[in-house]
Amino acid sequence: MNPFQAPLTARWATMLWLLAVGAGVAESVVGVVGAIKDGAPMPALAAQVAVRALLYGALFVVIDRYFRHGVRWSRYLLAGLLGTVGVASLVWGPITWLLDHDLSSLDWTPSSVLTFALRSVHLTAVLTALALSFHPQTNRWFQQHKTA
Repeated sequence: MNPFQAPLTARWATMLWLLAVGAGVAESVVGVVGAIKDGAPMPALAAQVAVRALLYGALFVVIDRYFRHGVRWSRYLLAGLLGTVGVASLVWGPITWLLDHDLSSLDWTPSSVLTFALRSVHLTAVLTALALSFHPQTNRWFQQHKTA
């Protein structure tokens, strides 16, 4: 294998990190559409969209410009942000909902089903990317590169 070419594990991790960001963007769009339909105040909604756009944009840059090229700190940043804070934010809402409800009270609207599907893709992509980011082949590849 070419020492400068990322191993398959690192390439898959890159694609899965990007999938996770894409799923987060899609989930945000579904949430914004629902909030607009529910009459949410536009200034608060605009602020939330701006924060998410900055966050998702920064994550895309980290994944595409640094992680994909083997910059060591980028995988620790992604693991720390998406692997801990991100996972916690993905599971917190459903867990707290389940504490107050049971599954029979699920609202099976197209929006809720889409949100569930996107959240499932998002969480699966993050957890799989996290595992692949620290796979032995990926570890060796990151060790061959300089930090930037």
